[in-house]
Amino acid sequence: MVEKKTNRVILGIIGFLAGLTFLAPFYLVVINSFKTQKGFLIDVMGLPGKYFTLNNYVDAFKKLDFMRAATNSLLITVITVVLLIFLTSMAAWMLVRTKTKTSTFIFLMFSASMLIPFQAVMLPLINIMGKLHMLNPVGLVITYIGFGTAMSVVMYHGFIKSVPVEIEEAATIDGCSKFGVFWKIVFPLLKPITVTIAVLNAMWIWNDFLLPQLVINKPAWQTIPLKMFYFFGQFAKRWDLALAGLIIAMIPIVVFYLAMQKHIIKGVMQGAIK
Repeated sequence: MVEKKTNRVILGIIGFLAGLTFLAPFYLVVINSFKTQKGFLIDVMGLPGKYFTLNNYVDAFKKLDFMRAATNSLLITVITVVLLIFLTSMAAWMLVRTKTKTSTFIFLMFSASMLIPFQAVMLPLINIMGKLHMLNPVGLVITYIGFGTAMSVVMYHGFIKSVPVEIEEAATIDGCSKFGVFWKIVFPLLKPITVTIAVLNAMWIWNDFLLPQLVINKPAWQTIPLKMFYFFGQFAKRWDLALAGLIIAMIPIVVFYLAMQKHIIKGVMQGAIK
């Protein structure tokens, strides 16, 4: 009993320290977003105190052209996530239900492609997209779909294997088409894993900087992460505005994550049990 209590105390201390480690950067971002530039440079760790200001958020909102940037980010994120769910759910279903060497090989290719680092294909990809005149939001969506497909297919594949094939056979006997079987019978059962995939991809796309930096070549098309670069010039860095802008940029995706958190946990639990 004493040994168990000691282990619990040790684990509790480790968990507390780990929590502080993860929360420390967020604490620094929040408190410094309410400081003037002078206050930030004088005392990074301390509370705002006499350097407290709300003007950072007002100025950051204006200089980011936040509404346009947020609209660009939202459109790219929503369109990409919807297309990813639409395409990868059907692809995974066919790979699970088609028991051939070809389907196994295709699934292994999807799995293996997750091991290829983006840096290995970055320059050839951008070169080809430039020749195809795809350095625009449409090209960015296509690129995101290409890089997000592998993980989504693998996650759907594992979940669909737990769906009883007898349900689909019964629907087929009742006269349902193959397309109807998937969208009316199978897809509604995939809600937990669909929400998980949607959240993971939405967080990745919303916060991504590198791909938009390579693909977007006009200021009017820039997403929020690209606009954030505005605060870091060659000779000066406006950390006060940058941190306020970062908080503004985080709010939509954090709200989305918190709203979907219950479904994510449910999806993970159901997947583990099945």
